Amino acid sequence: MTDTFKHKGMRKRLVEEIKAKGITDEAVLKAIGKIPRHVFMDSSFENFAYQDVPFPIGSGQTISQPYTVGFQSQLLKIKKGDKVLEVGTGSGYQAIVLVELGAKVFSIERQRALFDRTRKLMTELGYMAKLFYGDGYKGLPSYAPFDKVIVTAGAPEIPKELLKQLKVGGVMIIPVGGDQGQVMHSITRISETDFEQKTHGDFAFVPMLKNKARD
Repeated sequence: MTDTFKHKGMRKRLVEEIKAKGITDEAVLKAIGKIPRHVFMDSSFENFAYQDVPFPIGSGQTISQPYTVGFQSQLLKIKKGDKVLEVGTGSGYQAIVLVELGAKVFSIERQRALFDRTRKLMTELGYMAKLFYGDGYKGLPSYAPFDKVIVTAGAPEIPKELLKQLKVGGVMIIPVGGDQGQVMHSITRISETDFEQKTHGDFAFVPMLKNKARD
């Protein structure tokens, strides 16, 4: 995996760009400035890697816009050692940002081709995250509860199974809406039965697909 001075220079400019757009958490900015985003994309598209845009990665999925990765990561307010469930591993880029922030990451992906490719890439990069192939709507109940939950696809509604897996005091970040776009939500579990919701503006994600994993 090559990471040249040119790549580092482009990352530095990217960090300045998303900082100007409102990402202020220094730990998040440092993580995005460190991680070589170009290795998560086909080498023929390397010149797009440090533009603040999403980009297709196959299987109908995208690597998220760096600003969006920064925004969701900032909302999570990761503390070192936080146990985090990520729904939608995709390229693995968001998961590695969370690892850089000190989280213990459990990530689930429903597209088999992406799961296999990302698991191999994570190993090559030397990052420790637990990856699972399965239905994100179901989460990972056998590993619950989680301090934080992050959903990286647009959900038509907030999955009740994921709420159950959030510990009291924990936070879920999830984009909720249909094909025309979603609204970012943060949901804090106040007690066993009570949750507090806040909204954080409009975003556009690929849809979160329900009921089965896909080969």
